[in-house]
Amino acid sequence: MKAVALTQYLPIEDPESFFDVDLPKPEPTGRDILVAVQAIAVNPVDTKIRAGWGSGQGQIEDPPRVIGWDASGRVEAVGEDVTLFKPGDEVWYAGDITRPGCNAESQIVDERIVGRKPTSLSHAEAAALPLTTITAYEAFFDRLRIDRDGADKGQSILIIGAGGGVGSIGIQLAKHAGLVVIATASRPETEAWVRELGADHVVNHREDMVGQVRDLGFTHVDHIAIFNDMRHWETAVELIRPQGGIVTIDDTDQPMPMDGMKMKAASLHWEFMYARSMHQTQDMVEQHNLLSWVADEIDAGRIRTTVSQVLSPINAANLREAHRLIETGKAKGKIVIERF
Repeated sequence: MKAVALTQYLPIEDPESFFDVDLPKPEPTGRDILVAVQAIAVNPVDTKIRAGWGSGQGQIEDPPRVIGWDASGRVEAVGEDVTLFKPGDEVWYAGDITRPGCNAESQIVDERIVGRKPTSLSHAEAAALPLTTITAYEAFFDRLRIDRDGADKGQSILIIGAGGGVGSIGIQLAKHAGLVVIATASRPETEAWVRELGADHVVNHREDMVGQVRDLGFTHVDHIAIFNDMRHWETAVELIRPQGGIVTIDDTDQPMPMDGMKMKAASLHWEFMYARSMHQTQDMVEQHNLLSWVADEIDAGRIRTTVSQVLSPINAANLREAHRLIETGKAKGKIVIERF
């Protein structure tokens, strides 16, 4: 099968950072399904791992390693214990960071972290969503305990980094739950993007966010999601309401003073969407359930895709370009690559 792989963890400018390769097609067993990949999307986690995040730097991969964690495709075959899917089903998923990724014609993935693809979306439109959808859904509804179905209607949420992939679907999920969304954006095009997705208010995260939010009439906000990095930690602590909650998706080596959190009895939550698959938690199937719920909401017209750019075909050159665009820090929505 065709695949895009790496053997070294290199800067994206290096032509050897990705290369095209032929690999044996895997066979599913147990609860695994084999998916014929139709489209993939690129996320910041892809760029970090390609650059050697964790233990990768300096390591040589033999055989070549396939990464990638966002895909839409069609089930080719199933393991003997699979009950959720059958060959021919169209699916979407974000995979498992401990297993070979989706930058290949065929991929093995556990059925419990796979959802039914929205019928109203193309494979390219669908591939833009799984990883960011799982991340934002778990951040809001599992970590912050916001009620998905509207019981917390009218509460406020500040989404820092709202124009990126997670923020783009996060705005929609927060609005679906009835929240008042304050989104951050620093460029005219990202401000227009987050407003288009449903943000009620927009503030510039490159300026005084505390002053801007309070000028909107909010002394504090009920919830805060940090979907870029932790530069804005002290701002978030200042703005969170007493007994409110902050969720973040990024690790940091920056100071995170906790005095303000303690005085407010506020809570800090970490969201890592691979925790369930990495640790084989008993509730792994919740990712199947949430992806299938979001598919229903998309098909009902209540949530839209966040794809902003589509490249074709899936090959090393286009994957290098997608990683380069992500690493500029200026991408809005999601970058997708379709068809081998």
